[in-house]
Amino acid sequence: MEHRIRKSFFCQEIIHHDGGKPAAQPLRLGVAAVVMENPFAGRFESDLMPFMNSLKPLAMDLAQQLLANLGTDKSDIQVFGKGSMVGTDGELEHAAAWHAPGGAGIKEVLGAKGFVSAGKMVAALGSQLQIPLVYVNSPWVRSHYNTTALCIHDAPRPRELVFALAMGTGARIHARLQGVTREQVEAGQGPSF
Repeated sequence: MEHRIRKSFFCQEIIHHDGGKPAAQPLRLGVAAVVMENPFAGRFESDLMPFMNSLKPLAMDLAQQLLANLGTDKSDIQVFGKGSMVGTDGELEHAAAWHAPGGAGIKEVLGAKGFVSAGKMVAALGSQLQIPLVYVNSPWVRSHYNTTALCIHDAPRPRELVFALAMGTGARIHARLQGVTREQVEAGQGPSF
């Protein structure tokens, strides 16, 4: 299935501190997205599976582009998430088509095994999508619960979709709320899924 992409979008934030002293290593969070035509806008389609299945190569490409834009190696990525927006002539189910391929694509590129958190919404131009972030190998590492946001001033138009992936290089700056640690998960201690 052909994807008619209007534009790609990349953004990055670098967080040095969050009220305390500057971190030894700033936290870098990035988002990559594509804005594309919604082939189902304005009509009901009972079978969305061919469309959903066609999106995994797009997800893998977007994940690789995001890594390149962050200027880092996949071994440096500790958090990830995904998100989607559908314009007002579409259905929330059209945005939900991103869940399986977006998650599978980013996990394959990173070699990660965790659950990929997600946000989705029906949206108007310039809406802000919140993308929840979790540790790449377990959703239970509390220090890595975070959120990043995506806002594209001219998207989604009523007949468009926005598909996004997010990655980051670490826990929240100054995380100190205890719980299962990243190191425990990697040592096989505590829950992994």
